[in-house]
Amino acid sequence: MKQPSATAKAVYGIDRMVRNVETGRFERSLAALTAIGSVVTAAEIFFEHDKASFGNKLMWIPVALGPVGAAAGIAGVFSQRMAKTALPIASAAIVANGLQGTYLHARGIAQKPGGFSNLRYNMEMGPPLLAPLLVTVVGGMGLLAAVLRREK
Repeated sequence: MKQPSATAKAVYGIDRMVRNVETGRFERSLAALTAIGSVVTAAEIFFEHDKASFGNKLMWIPVALGPVGAAAGIAGVFSQRMAKTALPIASAAIVANGLQGTYLHARGIAQKPGGFSNLRYNMEMGPPLLAPLLVTVVGGMGLLAAVLRREK
C-alpha cells in the first residue's frame, strides 16, 4: 500500500470539496448537475401539469425551460464561454419561472374552498406550493456554476 508523501497530503470529505471549488473543478460539475436537474424536473413537471390538463398556458413554460437548461448546462461543461454566457441566462430564466410558479401555486391554493384558512387540506389537495422552489434550486445551481472559477 502506497503511503502519501509528506508534501502530498490526502484530502477527504469537505476538504476535498473545498479544494475542488478553489481549483475550479467544481464549476463543470455544477454545470452538469444543472443539466441533469433541468431534464429531471422538466419531466416531473410535465407529468404533474399533464394531470391538470395544462389548464393554464403558463404551465408549459417550465416544461420548455427544461431542455434549455439542459443544453446550457451541457454547453457549460465543455465551454467556458457558454458557462459564463448561456448558462447564467438560462438559469436566471429558470429561477424567475420557479418564483412565478410559487406565486401561481399559492394563488391556486387561495382559490380552493377555505383558501389559506384551510391550508393543511388545500396544501395536500391543491397545487404543490413548494415544488416550484425546487425548480428555482436547479436554476440557482446554474447561476452558482456561472460565477465559480473554471479549472485551468
